[in-house]
This record gives sequence, C-alpha cells and structure tokens, in this order.
Amino acid sequence: MEVKFDKKYLQELYETGTTTDKKHRFQPETAKKYKKTIIILKSVSCVEDLFLYNALHYERLKGDKAGLESVRVNDQYRIEFKTTKVTSETAVTVCNIIELSNHYK
Repeated sequence: MEVKFDKKYLQELYETGTTTDKKHRFQPETAKKYKKTIIILKSVSCVEDLFLYNALHYERLKGDKAGLESVRVNDQYRIEFKTTKVTSETAVTVCNIIELSNHYK
C-alpha cells in the first residue's frame, strides 16, 4: 500500500521517532511500535492482507468514526486511517494516516 500522512507530526514520528510538536509526544517504545506498524502497512498489497497480522487488530470503525479503519500500535494507541482504491494497470491502495489516537478516549 502507498501510505500518506495527513498530519506533519505523524510523518515526523515515522521518520525520526520524535515530533517537534509539543502536543504530540510519545514514549520511545510507542514510537518504535508506530514505525513498525507503518512499515507493515507499506508492505501489504491490499487492506485484506492486514487480517494476517492478528496483533494489529484491523477493524473498520463505526459510529462517529464511520468510514475510517484502524490498526493497533499497542494496547493504548491505534492508527486511524482511510483507504482509497485507485484503479489503473496496477491496483494501488492509498492509505491516508489520519491520527495516532488513544483508543480509550
């Protein structure tokens, strides 16, 4: 899948493991697992392949977050994203990372 980041801090967290945004600070272990999860998202060819990774707990969200999908980073955080299928010679799924959020909120 092709992965795009909706917010600057999400891309910084993936590329450097930290963010310059003081509002979005994460423990180093959370940042490592976030990067690992993004690498998995980039490696799969389609969304259905995420079912092969039980630890990710891939799901389509309901209620006020209908239309979004998520995978778990750890017990506390999940990555919320939206997928779009682009039809051309090769099928590409664009994954737009919306938020790294505390799923208990």
